[in-house]
Amino acid sequence: MSENFVPLSLNDNFRFKCSANVPCFNECCRDLNQFLTPYDILRLKNNLGIPSDLFLERYASQHTGPESGLPVITLKPDYTSELKCPFVSDSGCTVYKDRPSSCRTYPLVRVLTRSRETGRNTEQYLLVKEPHCQGFKRGQVNTIQNWIKEQGIEIYNKMNDMLMEIISLKNRFMPGQLPIKTERFFHMACYDLDTFRSHIFDKGILNDLDLDSETLNNVKNDDVELLKLGIKSIKIKVFGIK
Repeated sequence: MSENFVPLSLNDNFRFKCSANVPCFNECCRDLNQFLTPYDILRLKNNLGIPSDLFLERYASQHTGPESGLPVITLKPDYTSELKCPFVSDSGCTVYKDRPSSCRTYPLVRVLTRSRETGRNTEQYLLVKEPHCQGFKRGQVNTIQNWIKEQGIEIYNKMNDMLMEIISLKNRFMPGQLPIKTERFFHMACYDLDTFRSHIFDKGILNDLDLDSETLNNVKNDDVELLKLGIKSIKIKVFGIK
């Protein structure tokens, strides 16, 4: 393991604080290679007040995961200036309250593994000590558990773990690249939620699931419930698991 990554348990301590007073402020928002989870996109597009298809067009690029074979979304950097995040300004992050999970977790990295035998997730946290970062010289000592709570990471982990289950199913039952039609459904149900909602109510894309009125009412106005339904519908329609 690189010396820049230090394994920590949930009760281990670390010191870190980032602010405009740190000389390296905003440096971690440049030379960007930023992956976005479905929940990241949900929070960002709502923060910006734009529909998901417009967010994906303006701010994202799609790739195919080399191992999973699933669509992967990355944040499109500002190519005119040091590949910086499109949401960073001189005064900091302009979408801070809805920043992606990897930004929110930094300087930690969460590594999640899922047992094929039991289906249980095991998480491991690593402390990322990049040479340029001077935030480790500031702030109070914290535990990982406190950091997760203070930074509002719990809901991100919960939603991201749902995607982990899909990735596990894909690796077990459908190795390789998805058929085009299935790939488009996955992309829409995970990333393009506003289009997914319109397809549910205007085109009846999930009519075969016989959704009850309570579920339909929930997903009509609640993006989190819509994303949960999207992931559930992938499990059912792609992998036949209810």
